[in-house]
Amino acid sequence: MTDTPNRRTVRIAMNGVTGRMGYRQHLVRSILALREQGGLPLGDGTVIWPEPILVGRREHALKELADRHGLDASNISTDLDAVLADDSVDIYFDAQITLAREEALKKAIAAGKHIYTEKPTATGLDGALALARQARDAGIKHGVVQDKLFLPGLLKLKRLIDGGFFGEILSVRGEFGYWVFEGDWQPAQRPSWNYRSEDGGGIVVDMFPHWEYVLHELFGRVETVQALTATHIPRRWDERGNAYEATADDSAYGIFQLAGGAVAQINSSWSVRVNRDELVEFQVDGTHGSAVAGLRNCRVQHRSATPKPVWNPDLPVTETFREQWQEVPDNTEFDNGFKAQWELFLRHVVLDEPYTWDLLAGARGVQLAELGLKSSAEGRRLDVPELSL
Repeated sequence: MTDTPNRRTVRIAMNGVTGRMGYRQHLVRSILALREQGGLPLGDGTVIWPEPILVGRREHALKELADRHGLDASNISTDLDAVLADDSVDIYFDAQITLAREEALKKAIAAGKHIYTEKPTATGLDGALALARQARDAGIKHGVVQDKLFLPGLLKLKRLIDGGFFGEILSVRGEFGYWVFEGDWQPAQRPSWNYRSEDGGGIVVDMFPHWEYVLHELFGRVETVQALTATHIPRRWDERGNAYEATADDSAYGIFQLAGGAVAQINSSWSVRVNRDELVEFQVDGTHGSAVAGLRNCRVQHRSATPKPVWNPDLPVTETFREQWQEVPDNTEFDNGFKAQWELFLRHVVLDEPYTWDLLAGARGVQLAELGLKSSAEGRRLDVPELSL
């Protein structure tokens, strides 16, 4: 870090920002957004000033990004080793494809850089735990993106939990997904590697790490998992229009038993058409009330306002069930979730403020994905052991 009287510059090597998520959420809506607002205020008149170094394999793409956003052309590189050898670089951020991430993180930790990374952190639990141990032994700070915790809908849901709205929480039911076009008559909205297991693809590897931290942080540690996976669309077309066999799961149906007794059921699919208000929704049912939370919105129904439906298949439905729920107000301004977590990690690095979403938390996500795939392959429910270093 370089300091001036009013600015503490933090140089961040950002690897993988030519991809959709790395570019839109991490570079543009987080790091560049912080620069546009004048930096991250620390409350004492100084600001953290993030300075991105764009790293990747395609120099022309990096140059195009730098030109588009007015970044210094000297802050792009296709040589990761050279960037990591630069003592002025404080943080290494990784948004590459999963197969490339583990080795790059090892190099960055060995170089003494603080680590902030997308998930999954590794292709298997052993590798994820090894990274966490390496980071601990190196004494560097490390964080893993857990963006859904910072979504407005889930922040409202947490507010309800903290306020005791639900009473005893009984169950959580999640629905996630949308139709990803096969690529033949309309281009697919996701890269083709997502559907090849040999390239690190699959919805379990992608989404179970998300479900682990959502469940862990809001409702309780996942103690058992029972999953069924499917490849509903076995043939797809890649970015060049070539047909390929989909070898990775595109749908997963999971049941998770949580510490404290609640049961969570989450369906994840890239082969489902959306008939809900948002692309992901969680319904939480408790003895005193229920809630349905999505990306932005959250609706509730307290037990005092719960109607009394009567099952009668011989008559048409006379109630409009959705209208019987009450919208939870914002009560605050919600920033971009990725940016909010970046701010917390930067404060962790600069001010040593507490930060819990580390590489061990990332390993829990890898563990749940690994056990979910094993559960489906073996057709049985599996215990999820508690991890430690």
